[in-house]
Amino acid sequence: MFFRPKILDCFSSYNKAQFAKDVLAGLTVGIVALPLAMAFAIASGLKPEAGIFTAIIAGSLISLLGGSRVQIGGPAGAFIVIVYGIVERYGVSNLLIATALSGVFLILMGAFRLGTLVRFIPVAVIIGFTNGIAFLIGLSQIKDFFGLSIEKMPAQFFPAVRTLYQAADTVNLFALAVASGSIALIIFWKLFQDRLGYLRHLPGTVIAMVVATVITTVLELPIDAIGSRFGGIPAGLPHFEWIPMSWSTTQFMVAPALTLALLGAIESLLCARIADGFIHDRHDSNQELMAQGIANIVTPFFSGMPATGTIARTVTNVESGASTPIAGIVHALVLFIIVLFAAPLAKDIPLASLAAILMYVAWNMGEWRKFIDLKQFRLPYRITILSVFALTVVLDLTVAVEVGLLLAFITFIYRISSLSRCEIADAQAYPALANLQGRIDAYRIYGAIFFGAVKLLEKIEANLPTQTLLLDLKNVIYVDSSGMDTIAELAHLCKVRKVNFIICGLDHQPYEIAQRSGFIDQLPNDCLYPDIVSGIEAVTHS
Repeated sequence: MFFRPKILDCFSSYNKAQFAKDVLAGLTVGIVALPLAMAFAIASGLKPEAGIFTAIIAGSLISLLGGSRVQIGGPAGAFIVIVYGIVERYGVSNLLIATALSGVFLILMGAFRLGTLVRFIPVAVIIGFTNGIAFLIGLSQIKDFFGLSIEKMPAQFFPAVRTLYQAADTVNLFALAVASGSIALIIFWKLFQDRLGYLRHLPGTVIAMVVATVITTVLELPIDAIGSRFGGIPAGLPHFEWIPMSWSTTQFMVAPALTLALLGAIESLLCARIADGFIHDRHDSNQELMAQGIANIVTPFFSGMPATGTIARTVTNVESGASTPIAGIVHALVLFIIVLFAAPLAKDIPLASLAAILMYVAWNMGEWRKFIDLKQFRLPYRITILSVFALTVVLDLTVAVEVGLLLAFITFIYRISSLSRCEIADAQAYPALANLQGRIDAYRIYGAIFFGAVKLLEKIEANLPTQTLLLDLKNVIYVDSSGMDTIAELAHLCKVRKVNFIICGLDHQPYEIAQRSGFIDQLPNDCLYPDIVSGIEAVTHS
């Protein structure tokens, strides 16, 4: 079926016990999502409510329409760098346009069944840009972590470093103490969570945020809070508001929208695959992309930000006992209730504590051990991962992915071409050749004959025999159009020089492309044989 949300397949054996577990998981994830949603929005240059609104609206839509049983959608740390850059360069109104356009691209990707293609992106590229994004998230939080007096952080790496350096003497020791205490409490909670009894169900990030808020309020510490910078969070969801669009502005949002769509697709499908491993189920990647697309089209009309599948909240959802998308819907309802009844309390949340939470998220987001273990990998892998990381940090994620894919493509071609080889068939392997010395040159080709390996045939072309050339292609698994053209050129050259040309073992894909290209029809009847033995016998009896 073209459009079939996973939730429709979850009710055939659904019972009260599963519903209770889903509700409990939804409550847990909703509490976990609260500080993260606000922190992601603030770090992206938006108001904190943008993250909460996105978690509520996009989170419910992704769970309701998605192709995974347990994936939780909402704002993600991976988007921070991209969104911040769009906001700084084009403004919030154009971010809403880019988000809606990215939703259209995601729907098209799912509709054209392109979900599986995302899996073809090499691991080195994914690790490179993931670590790069994590590094930039950490860099962006230094300002609030240390309480530096910086009016606005630049989006680019070098200007950001220069701005931080120039403001290094404006450290707020109270903010630094709150941030350091928050991250210490999060780590402590993580290490000793199993010994905390019933409290172990509470996430360390929420505990750190609550404790930091209480201490800051009671002691009246002179540090920035949500209320002092953003004026608090409105109690209730925003009203639908049409996004003003015109071609003069929308055309400049196509490239940022493609970046958001690509990153959202990668992030959500990676998250869904991780979730599959936990629950031993298989997600529908194309359905998931279409759900992500719908969510990203809808949320901008309610002042939201880009959304995707979120690994940390999805894993929390699974570990809390969730088994159906009901948990994701409950998580959105929990956030909605918190906004309705507890929004005024958010004004006292210190930004230093949220910066500490994001520092912790960035550290866990990056696969830093891969950098330590780089010496275990081949040089092309090392070059790819380090290039993508450096380009993500210094230039742009889009450029980094493009260069990374190019490097991976070149590496792949080189490796496949190196696996293809050509051997001379000798009399030891085929005794019948002993009586044909000087009359026939027989070659056995292995691997693939494609544009990166046509040099194998070009070497044969440079040393043509005087009477008969035999090619055994039994061990050739793939031939592309360039390879087929090279074989045809070799056959034509043999015809011009009056050399008998014989092909043996042409089967499966090579035979199919030979038929489609018309090469088979151009060959005389006595030139094609099923194997090398019958080809040699034909030369013997000629």
